[in-house]
Amino acid sequence: MKDTFKHQGLRQQLVNVLKNKGIKDVAVLNAIGKIPRHLFMDSSFLDHAYQDKAFPIAADQTISQPYTVAFQSELLQIKRGDKILEIGTGSGYQTAVLCELGARVYSIERQNELFKKTSKFLPKLGYRAKSLIFGDGYIGLKEEAPFDGIIVTAGAPYVPKPLLSQLKIGGKLVIPVGDDIQVMNMFTRKGSKEFEQEELGEFRFVPLLEDKN
Repeated sequence: MKDTFKHQGLRQQLVNVLKNKGIKDVAVLNAIGKIPRHLFMDSSFLDHAYQDKAFPIAADQTISQPYTVAFQSELLQIKRGDKILEIGTGSGYQTAVLCELGARVYSIERQNELFKKTSKFLPKLGYRAKSLIFGDGYIGLKEEAPFDGIIVTAGAPYVPKPLLSQLKIGGKLVIPVGDDIQVMNMFTRKGSKEFEQEELGEFRFVPLLEDKN
């Protein structure tokens, strides 16, 4: 699979769409403009790879709408070298965006099929997360905490307390909360037990799976 001048042109059109929708962070826009999204998708959707839409991938999951990826990434205000925990590796597209932004990425995936596929695929494209983990995103990654930012890429029915506790002071948790329709929430840690919460509009995500065992 190749990345052609045609793909690059389509990516720039997508970047313009995202600008028009209100994405302002230049680093995020540059990342979207650079990453070959078509390589992260099922071949039957290749012609639509640079539309601002979500598409199905393996294991009944989706590759998120580019606007959603850009919106969540922009909220984190990532600086090069920031330690970021991603809950829900999925296709690896959001992971690649975080890597492009210079983050040190730790990413957890609950679906073994996706975990195996993405673990092999991302390094082939030159995107090397610090760690890709097969596990339960609801419990986070205590052994690597604290994090500058935590991004959740699936809809959670509630905010998992371990994720809040694994933020640095000043760190941000970006998480869609709700059942059928989710509200994007951002929690900024102000103190050991103090958090500032903002609600930032409605989105639709696949459910965040929890290990019930």
